Amino acid sequence: MANPLINIKKLKRDFQLGNETINVLKGIDLQINKGEYVALMGPSGSGKSTLMNLLGCLDTPTSGTYILNGNDVSQMHDDDLAEIRNKEIGFVFQTFNLLPRTTALDNVALPMIYAGHSKSERNVRATEVLTQVNLSDRMDHQPNQLSGGQRQRVAIARALVNKPSIILADEPTGNLDSKTSVEIMNLFNDIHKNGNTVIVVTHEEDIAKYAHRVIRLKDGMIESDSPNVDHL
Repeated sequence: MANPLINIKKLKRDFQLGNETINVLKGIDLQINKGEYVALMGPSGSGKSTLMNLLGCLDTPTSGTYILNGNDVSQMHDDDLAEIRNKEIGFVFQTFNLLPRTTALDNVALPMIYAGHSKSERNVRATEVLTQVNLSDRMDHQPNQLSGGQRQRVAIARALVNKPSIILADEPTGNLDSKTSVEIMNLFNDIHKNGNTVIVVTHEEDIAKYAHRVIRLKDGMIESDSPNVDHL
């Protein structure tokens, strides 16, 4: 068996609140293999956002280890984490997080600037991924000229642009109507079929059903981790 893409052991995350220590994650063990499609679920306060921030290298654990694609990221400092984030992880957020006065093409190309690619390389690759998400006719539009669904497609294209190991989506349909949500989740299906590892954080059962594996958190622990019967 090849090494898992994500290998987490005894992961804990505590936060200080005045004199009190809040144990948000209480020692999580988790493996995710390359090419999996996973939904991370749990009620508010279950620790799923904290776990997502750790998975996405936006935060570091209090204790435990996190090996991402062969790198021990649990001990890394901010600069190294930023580099790993840019190379290994494509983020998709509920609020799209696009630059307002910037074209779709330039929004998508942004992570490639940090990765040191030339302008011509950036434009070629950004055009490629915008075409992949069916927005080749909207490349020169700014976010305010696009619908919510189109904005989320731009965000997904941006997440794909550096060919990351993982696409990490946080409530990706939270701001979309149900019809558009289905379109966006179908797009994630396509991305997964292309070989990407997809992790979707959601509290909605109908979004989780697109995933092939559902991990449920409760009170900072994994309550259940099972294959999705719809995909067996």
